[in-house]
Amino acid sequence: MQNEALLSRDLLTIEAVTLRPDEPFTWSSGIRSPIYCDNRLTLSYPDVRTRVAEGLAELIRTNYPDATIVAGTATAGIAHAALAADKLGLPMCYVRGSSKSHGKGNQIEGRVTPEDKVVIVEDLISTGKSMITVQQALLDAGADVLGAAAIFTYELEEAGRQLKEAQLPSKTLTNYSALIQIAAEEGYVQEKDIERLQEWKQAPGSWA
Repeated sequence: MQNEALLSRDLLTIEAVTLRPDEPFTWSSGIRSPIYCDNRLTLSYPDVRTRVAEGLAELIRTNYPDATIVAGTATAGIAHAALAADKLGLPMCYVRGSSKSHGKGNQIEGRVTPEDKVVIVEDLISTGKSMITVQQALLDAGADVLGAAAIFTYELEEAGRQLKEAQLPSKTLTNYSALIQIAAEEGYVQEKDIERLQEWKQAPGSWA
């Protein structure tokens, strides 16, 4: 919890995460959400960027010790994958959501072989669909996908279900529960907001 709390504080401080329980955001899916997360902002803060890179590297080192390559999801996971791979001294590639419509038509950029054991790096887990798309592309290339590492997860039930069905283990540096606890302790939200924030995680489709 100590590391989760530290990174949650980082994300709140640099405004990579914004909480608005009384003025919810609307996602592209139509879901109304009290939280907006933009982990690209971590790249603009060297101290935070380093903690994220070291944290992801440690997640991979601890949970996927047999990894031979790190694969970033395009586009948000690319920089984080590169930084983590550099810490680990491993090769890196990235994977698009679909193949290019020009050139060689690549979906995977970088060299991946059937002998490779891959860890996917993502910035954020919402529904898990983007990581599963990347997983499938890597499997189609013959690689062994060990699992995924991400900065943050909303902890949504749908993501947990889909990742389980895809047999894609995932580890994250911090999560929604840890973040709203720190947000309450440090005055980013009021105590009365906590119950509503917790309700959203349980039923995001019906929250308003």
